[in-house]
Amino acid sequence: MEFNRKSLSDAELIFIYRNILLPRMIEEKMLVLLRQGKISKWFSGIGQEAIAVGSTLALQNDEWIMPLHRNLGVFTSRQMGLEKLFKQWQGNKDGYSNGRERSFHFGSKPHYICGMISHLGPQLALADGVALAYKLRQENKVSLAYSGDGGTSEGDFHEALNVAAVWELPVIFVIENNGYGLSTPVNEQYRCESLVDKAKGYGMEGVRIEGNNILEVYDTIRGVRDYCIQNQKPYLIECMTFRMRGHEEASGTKYVPQELFEEWGKKDPVKNYEQYLIAESILNEMQVADIRHEFKEYIESELKAAFEAEAIVPNSEEELRDVYAKKPMVNGEWSMVNIEDSQSIIDHSPFTIHDKRFVDAIQEALRMSMEKHENLILMGQDIAEYGGAFKITEGFVQQFGKERVRNTPLCESAIVGTALGLSLEGFKSMMEMQFADFVTVGFNQIVNNLAKIHYRWGQNADVVIRMPTGGGVGAGPFHSQSNEAWFTHVPGLKVVYPSNPQDAKGLLIAAINDPNPVLYFEHKALYRSVSGQVPEIYYETPIGKAAITKEGTDITVITYGSGVHWALEYQEQHPDISLHILDLRTLLPLDVESIRASVAKTGKVLILHEDTLTGGIGGEVSAWISEHCFELLDAPVMRCASLDTPVPFNMDLEKNFMAKNRLEGYVNRLMKY
Repeated sequence: MEFNRKSLSDAELIFIYRNILLPRMIEEKMLVLLRQGKISKWFSGIGQEAIAVGSTLALQNDEWIMPLHRNLGVFTSRQMGLEKLFKQWQGNKDGYSNGRERSFHFGSKPHYICGMISHLGPQLALADGVALAYKLRQENKVSLAYSGDGGTSEGDFHEALNVAAVWELPVIFVIENNGYGLSTPVNEQYRCESLVDKAKGYGMEGVRIEGNNILEVYDTIRGVRDYCIQNQKPYLIECMTFRMRGHEEASGTKYVPQELFEEWGKKDPVKNYEQYLIAESILNEMQVADIRHEFKEYIESELKAAFEAEAIVPNSEEELRDVYAKKPMVNGEWSMVNIEDSQSIIDHSPFTIHDKRFVDAIQEALRMSMEKHENLILMGQDIAEYGGAFKITEGFVQQFGKERVRNTPLCESAIVGTALGLSLEGFKSMMEMQFADFVTVGFNQIVNNLAKIHYRWGQNADVVIRMPTGGGVGAGPFHSQSNEAWFTHVPGLKVVYPSNPQDAKGLLIAAINDPNPVLYFEHKALYRSVSGQVPEIYYETPIGKAAITKEGTDITVITYGSGVHWALEYQEQHPDISLHILDLRTLLPLDVESIRASVAKTGKVLILHEDTLTGGIGGEVSAWISEHCFELLDAPVMRCASLDTPVPFNMDLEKNFMAKNRLEGYVNRLMKY
């Protein structure tokens, strides 16, 4: 292995040595602790340290890195305290994730390190979002994300590289090609000659380097960093390396031919660099021994302090509290007109009121939010010049420019990840999911990255995803689904679903102001069929607060979205029955106090929603009422929902599918009790 120091001084070479030696010695200690049963799991990077250390040292300390399992050198090179790292690996409360995450699944904003998730590929898109933030602020910075050779087979790899190339983002993608994805060799992963060849397909530059040569990695990353900044383009680097341990320690290495260990053992990145420094008289063996002794004492001292940490005492209130980020306050007060009861403000408003369609209220909320927040970025398919599939962003690109109103490639997962990356750098973002049905291809990013990130390591996800949803327009199985209930099971998300223009505006503004990820469901059939009076001011409808649409005495109808209009229409057609209609507005978190109060009004409850019956939100509401309001009930809680089938295309079949078709039967059954 040949080392080229170029212009590096002796002090710089020694500094690099110290940085590559420390993670090796930490790992050797961790393997001892694993055998002693003092830690539960370990993903070893022994043999690959040059990549993590060399690339981290080549960046500025305030440039984001998205590391993976085998990148201990990223954390140590960013000077993260070893005692706290040990506590993290022990699952201690004083680690970086309060005991909520394992090994390297954590991040630290002060160190500009983003915590990985087990799915690996989605982390690449976060680097896109960070780089977009740098680009928008015209900062001379790059982001860097790692992938293993196995990860290059994931769709997220393709999407992230494609977005970075199309948007010309300063991102460095580093492939650590160690020959195996767990036990699957690379000849079962890809057929191209080398992974760097993939760069050409995305219109970006790439290079393949010796990943075990710390100076080659360091020099390459420094040069690539300059290229990315000067040209505002991404770059792909394939680092050839080998891991000397199993995928994780329990996996073993029986599947690896012994000759590979012998071959790569000769390329050990720490040993070879150490021998180079000694051969060049930059260090002598006594100095190396002194450094190793210093590190051994440091490791033992930090480990001793970590083992003295108090055991976790679980606190359920604290656990629940940390699922969501707190909403920011201005001078100790909420900085927003808060309209809880839309009808009350309409009836007694000191503000100017306009009659608006549902779609216009959404558009007005978006426009006002863009004017209010200069750091708000809109992203989605066809949302710029075309104005979006439903024309909600029509005219926005002329008013706010293409940097803030961005057409996206057809890659939902990468755009959700990009939105989260923007949040790391303090931006707000709104992604338009062209149809709520298409969210399935971005599902992983939403439920595993957006939803969990604050609970895991305190980083909020300031992201809104608009979800045009629902049927009634003859659009068939893939453009008509009501899939809101999929997300109400996911802690960390907020799910809102307005039924009228006033709430459509107020809830969208509230969602954009909320520092947590919010899924904003907007019913397509209501866009141009429903109108109402809307205050022209900038206001919020509070998330988590239901609204009484109509007072009644016979049956409580708990509903949302199109169900509100079905219930009102039924009431108008049956004046002899008095319905008490509660519009949930927010499905996560639920306003259980309003539900309780509405149950008490009539003692008879019908839960009405367009979603299919099995697994719908109605089941959760019904269970809560049965558990907490049983003594208030005069009849069984009933659910009126759509058929448990896909949404059919034929309009007659669709009408038969809809819950509205069965509403009268359920009302009659309840009235007989």
